[in-house]
Parts: sequence; C-alpha cells; structure tokens
Amino acid sequence: MTVMVNDPRTVHDRLVEQPRLSGLALAPDGTRLVASVQTLDDAGTRYVSELWEVDPAGERDPRLVTGSRRGDHAPAFSADGTLLVLSDRGPQESPGAALWALSDQGEAERTAHHPGGLSAFTVASRSRTLAWTAALLPGAADARTHGDLLQQRARSGVTAVLYEATPTRADGVDLGPAEPHTFVRRGDAPPVDAGAQGLAGAGDMALSPDGTVVACTRAPTSAAPDTNVVVIADASTGVERRTFSRPGHQYYQPCFTADGSRLICQRQREETWDTEWRATLVALDPVSGEETDLLPDFDNWPWPGRAILSPVPGDTTLWFTGDEQGHRPVFRRDPDGTVTRLTASGAYSSLCVTPDGSTLYALRSALDSPPRAVRLDAGKPDQQPAFLRAPGDLGPLPGTLTEVHTTGDDGFALRAWLVLPEGAGPDDPSPLLVEAHGGPQGSWSDWPWQWNPWPFAARGYAVLLPDPALSSGYGQRMQERGRGEYGGRPYRDVLALTDAALARPDLDASRTALAGWSYGGYLANRAATLTDRFRALVSHAGLWNLEAFQGDTDLHTYFREIFGDPRTRRERYEADSPHFDAANLTTPTLIVHGGKDYRVPVGQSLALHHDLQRQDVPTKFLYFPDETHGIEAPNHLRLVYETALNFLDHHVRGEEFRRPGLL
Repeated sequence: MTVMVNDPRTVHDRLVEQPRLSGLALAPDGTRLVASVQTLDDAGTRYVSELWEVDPAGERDPRLVTGSRRGDHAPAFSADGTLLVLSDRGPQESPGAALWALSDQGEAERTAHHPGGLSAFTVASRSRTLAWTAALLPGAADARTHGDLLQQRARSGVTAVLYEATPTRADGVDLGPAEPHTFVRRGDAPPVDAGAQGLAGAGDMALSPDGTVVACTRAPTSAAPDTNVVVIADASTGVERRTFSRPGHQYYQPCFTADGSRLICQRQREETWDTEWRATLVALDPVSGEETDLLPDFDNWPWPGRAILSPVPGDTTLWFTGDEQGHRPVFRRDPDGTVTRLTASGAYSSLCVTPDGSTLYALRSALDSPPRAVRLDAGKPDQQPAFLRAPGDLGPLPGTLTEVHTTGDDGFALRAWLVLPEGAGPDDPSPLLVEAHGGPQGSWSDWPWQWNPWPFAARGYAVLLPDPALSSGYGQRMQERGRGEYGGRPYRDVLALTDAALARPDLDASRTALAGWSYGGYLANRAATLTDRFRALVSHAGLWNLEAFQGDTDLHTYFREIFGDPRTRRERYEADSPHFDAANLTTPTLIVHGGKDYRVPVGQSLALHHDLQRQDVPTKFLYFPDETHGIEAPNHLRLVYETALNFLDHHVRGEEFRRPGLL
C-alpha cells in the first residue's frame, strides 16, 4: 500500500477502494469455495456484494461465479451442491430479496420469495429442506395477506408503527411494523410458519441435517430484556416442540450436530452491576431439555463468530474462534473436551470444514493484513495458513507492526499493538496517535476498515492500539477488573500503555493525540475532562452525558443493568459521566457523528459540541445526516480520514488546517 510516484491517490483512497472479503461458503463435497466480496458500485458511493469462485487448492486465479450478478449475497450450498443466494434481481412487482438457485451453466431460478423480501436463510445439510426469515405485518396470517397490507400502507403513505410492550430499536435500526417469522419448506411442500422471532429477530436459524426440525432464536421483550428464547419446531408443521431459556442469558448462532441429536449455541451473559460479561458454547438436548456447558474451563470467549461442527455423524468435534492476546485464533474442541489452539497468529472468521473434517477454510486478517482466504489443517496446533488466490490483496503497508507491554495499577499485564511509520527513529521521533477501540468488550485483533491505523502511519504518525480493561481475549479477570468502571480502570490502562509506548526513543512525547469510536469515543471524551496531555482529541460517536444516554440508546436496558437506574442509583453516573466535568475542557476536539445513530444518539455529540463552544475550546463537528453508528458510504469514509488527518496535522504538528474540498 505504498504510494507510487505520480499516483494521486492517498492511502485512505486505496483503503476505501479496496475489495473487501466478507464471507466464505463451501460446497457439501468440498470442491467449490465461494467468497463474498464487497466492491464499490459504478458511482463509487456505496459497496455492493459480488460472488467469486476461489480454488480450494490455491492454484487457479479467482473468477466471478458464473451467472451471478452484483448484489447477490449470503451464498450457501444446498445438500445437492446447488449454489443459493439472496438477490433482488426479481420482477419489479415483487421488490425485496428473494432466494435464487444458480446452476453450473449460469442459469438462475427463483426458489423462494416473500412480499417485502427475505432477510436470511439456511439449508439442511442432507435433505431438501429450506428455512428463511421473512416478516409479517400485524394482522397478516400469511404471506399473501402480508403483501396486501404492504400495498395498502404504501398507497396510503403510512409509515407509522404502533409499539406494544416491545423494543422500538435494536442493533442501530428502527424496528417494525412487521415482525420477522421463521418459514420452513420441506421439498416441494408449501412453506409453513414456524413462529415469530420477536420484533428484534435477527434470522438466527438452524435446520437439523435431515431437515425434520428447525431451531431459531426469539428476541427478548421489554418484560425480559436480558433473556431470549431458543425455539425448536417441527419443520413439516411449524409446531413448537421445545424452548430453552435462562434468565439473564441470551443464545446465539444455533447449529445442529451431524446426527441431529444436539443443538450447539453460543450463550452470553452480559455485564450487570454485580457480574461481568461471560460467553461460552452449550449443547442443548431437544428431547430431555438438558443443557451442557462445552467450555467450562476456557478462560476466553468463543466470540465473535459461529462455531462449526464436524460433518461426520457420531463425531462431536467442533471449531470456533475467539480473541486471545490481540489475535483471534481458531480453536478445536475434541469430543473429550480438550481445546487446542490451531493458529499461531492473526484473526480468523467465516470457518468452513470439508466433508471428512480434515481441512478448514477461513478468512484471516490482522492489523497488518486485510481479510484473505486461507486453508488450514483441522487438527494441527499453532500453524500458519496456506493462502488462497482471492480478491482483496492490499499489498505492502507504509510501516511496521510491533507490540507494547506494561502493567496496570493493579499489576495486571497489559499489551497493545504499535504501528510505526516508515523512517521512525530516535533522530526523527514520530508523533503518536492513540486509538481506543469500541465495545468496550472487543480487541484490536483484526483488520478494521474504519479507523484503520495505516492512513495515519502513511502521514507519519505512530499509532498505538491499546486493549484496556473490559477488552476481550485476556480472560475473565480482564472483565472483573473493569466491571462498573467505564471511565476508571480502562482509562487508566490506556494512559499506562501510552506512557509505556512513549518511553521509546522513536516517539515524540510532546506531540500526541487520542482518538476513538463508540466506547473509544467515550474514552476520548473522558480524557478531555481529566487531562491536558494530548494536543488533540477525536471523538467519533462517543458518550458524553451518561444519564441522557441510558434513556435514548437502543441498548437502554442493557446499559441500565450496568449503571443502575439513575433515579435511585446515581453513583456510577456521577463517577463516570464526562459532562459533569465540562468546565475542564481545554483540548482541541474533532467530533464525528451520524444523524441516524441509534446506538449512541447524535444528541451526545451535540451536547459535547455545545460544551466545547461554551469553554471556547477549538472544535470541529463532522456531521453525516444519513450515517448510523459507523460510517458506511465510501465517500464519507474518505472524508473522515481526510478531515481527521488534517485536524491532527494542524493541532499536533502545527500545520495549517486544510478544509476538505467537499466540505
């Protein structure tokens, strides 16, 4: 990713234009591997999905899937090896994504559709059963009446939603008025409705290998906001057979064992006032109702990502990924419970396993590598992968990656990644940008497209990427030491790692800045009121007034579990809400926020902006009316990098501020 002579594109231009590998699908016989790739549309204003055929042997160059079109997404193979995709290529009178089958000759056949479209689907591994998620409006008993109601609302210009004892927003989007349902079709039989998933249903489904049983998750309600339900239903009738739930826990990403006797799920208990976040894998017995923890002694989490199970009947081996010390290895759990780390470095996702269980395919990324398709031995410890030929190779980067280590104020071992720009040395020490990650549960382990460190390294900045308290991949102790301390120990850990980095002679301690997104933006806001050591701050979608935030975010019940009801339990708000200390604001600050952000509503940044202006602090507010919690549009992402770089150059390096041309 070095800038070539006479090439006008910057590193962040190249980053935005780069094809993004986002998923893999493996045929049942292991002969075909299809990759989902996000590329720029013709106008360069949004990303669209493309499907590429990747040679599993790594010998042939990749090619576009025969018969596929731009916009085809979510590829999966049926039991007979047919490639299925979601696509809106259908007739104009039937808008929304439908399920299409692509033959080897490139012919496409619509195999399932629903008024308004399908949002997700899954297939049975050894039968002709399909399941999909599609919505029904209140009062609609089936797809036909749902379609009629959709047309009536459209003709009347009605977009209103009447909420009744349910969440109104989830995962950053408005919910309703239609509720997702699970539909199942066995062979040529008509589809049956296996029940509602809740207004916030996310299409989390699984089919037993023989296609006789479907499992899905039903979203929490306002009556039990921290608890969801696993529903197991008959695939022929849709009749519910059994449900699983545990107060204070949520289940995700169900999948059946190869013999269909167990349902494997990720189970999470989110942080509360008294308990730390925890995640594990469990086996649910659909007959007895028994639930078994599969990772009772595993100190990290099988999160994020979906576990994959051995396709060999009778074999209960499974593979999963999880953060660990700034990486996200692949782990193998054997039938006797033994867990083995299979990869030595990097962050893995989108696992696939061959029919005999001997080989894995995955996407591998790292902070110095965008996602690439790889092949792994399914049983070899601490291996390096074989890279396959696929779109997305970014080329060389403008610097090097190393690590920084220190200890927290409680003696806990801390670590961070450090990106050093080319030419950094004691004779010309580099300014330092500290980037705090979101979450707070999360880690700097994989390649980020937003707030990527390399555009800053190309401009001459060293970039520190710390994993403070509440980060994932450092055991439960990392959660315990940060529980209930949003602006306490995590903030002190960031400063401790910053001090450790600045002990290096190739970094300039007099020229530093701090930036962050979401929870990282909160840490930048907290720093704004607690220290003047940084020359500049960048707060992207950061929390400012925690009391106002808990009533406005789409995670309001989750947040109140951690911070308490502000009417009766105020101590954590008063200890950690930066807005109480607004009088201390002195550091120049760039604010970035999207107008449709429901996770951290834009009012948080508006209030911060007002307080900065009241204190006469130099500030700029980069506002995107149509963006949500992250910045998705390619041209908007360019503007974030360009504005942030110019803001830092002005306040950290003393250069004149250059206003981006489109602003």
